[in-house]
Amino acid sequence: MKWYVGAGLLLAIALFLELELLAYSMYVLLALLLVTRFLARNWMQYLTADRSCKTLTAEIGDSVPVSVTVSNEGWMPVPWVIVEDLLPKHAMLQRPPRLRLDGRRLKIAFLGSRKKTTVRYRLNIHMRGYYQIGPLVMESGDLFGLHRRYRLGAEPHFLLVFPRVVPLEGYDIASRRPIGEIRLVHRLYEDPTRIAGVRFYQAGDPLNRVHWHATARTGVLHSKVYEPSTIAGATVVLDFHAASYPSRGEPYRSELAVSAAASVANALYQLGQQVGLVTNGRDTADRIREEGWDADYRTRKLARSHAAMQERSDRLQPLVVKTRRGPDQLLQILETLARVELTDGLRFAELVVETASRMPRDASVVAILGSVEPESAMALGNLRRQGYAVTAVLVRFPERESEEAYARLAAEDVDVRWLADENDLAHLCQEYLLH
Repeated sequence: MKWYVGAGLLLAIALFLELELLAYSMYVLLALLLVTRFLARNWMQYLTADRSCKTLTAEIGDSVPVSVTVSNEGWMPVPWVIVEDLLPKHAMLQRPPRLRLDGRRLKIAFLGSRKKTTVRYRLNIHMRGYYQIGPLVMESGDLFGLHRRYRLGAEPHFLLVFPRVVPLEGYDIASRRPIGEIRLVHRLYEDPTRIAGVRFYQAGDPLNRVHWHATARTGVLHSKVYEPSTIAGATVVLDFHAASYPSRGEPYRSELAVSAAASVANALYQLGQQVGLVTNGRDTADRIREEGWDADYRTRKLARSHAAMQERSDRLQPLVVKTRRGPDQLLQILETLARVELTDGLRFAELVVETASRMPRDASVVAILGSVEPESAMALGNLRRQGYAVTAVLVRFPERESEEAYARLAAEDVDVRWLADENDLAHLCQEYLLH
């Protein structure tokens, strides 16, 4: 616009002062501006793009090929076009990076009429997550550099990378173990193979409950009392508040916590037990933009800002996968864990209060913690007093913090497990001496 204003002022001055050469120059400049503006808009208008990304779910260590084809559908050749496929900036710049690029996602090309050009690259995956691939930013303009246009093309693909799952080796036989058989405070089921005692016969007791030996000895009818027990499974409660994972230990601690949750859920699923997930983390999918992938912009910065995922989400509700059995239960949990990200919303104690009513009493509670505040320990203690079997898993705690955390949880009579690194994950549910 400033070029038009300047040329118009100079033209007015030239006409007023009768400067013919200057007036002629301004006429030429204005014509050039109009022609180049028309050409730049016309070239960009007929550019189309299509992305090929056949792999939309992957695992850590996989390599995902991506190709983007840009076509000129118009009758006029495009002298130059710069195409760049956008990738999540935080995933590429984080140290260590979550994604590593192999190849070039940017290309400069000349496109004749009805011609195509292709950009090919590969993404090497190093960490779990939910990543937006694209859209494509196309830049073109006139040969003098007076006008540049930017356009988004090829709607983005979203790559889901599952967390690492480590097979667990064996389980201890303690009654408070995080998975397996547990004693229940609330008599939901009774195991007829386990006799807890005898009592006087009550009207309505079936004959198979009568304890005939005790009846014969005392001459009074007695009934058997069975021990309440069940294969309970567990509800995995993952603390994913940003304050629980200081930056000095990131992203290793938070990723290890997610791997622990995925591994416990996998073990329970393989045993045919019920399993569920509760976390205060946010879902990355909440930050996805759902429209605006085919628009024309005047600056690259404006195009990028409208194409990228939103910086943050205002979601405060916890993510909950109901505790149950089912063929798709593990997949649902792994997808949730793949998308979860640190939050500044609900603290762990608030999470427990919010979701306690949705945790079945016939399932253990496995809490995976990045820190243990007094409120967190009290929240787990309250669950134990309500009849839940509670186990806390502490992820990569420094020695000084671990002693304080253990003291707080021991005061609430909560079973504690330590997870120093991924090598300890396989032995997480085995019986071993702690401190």
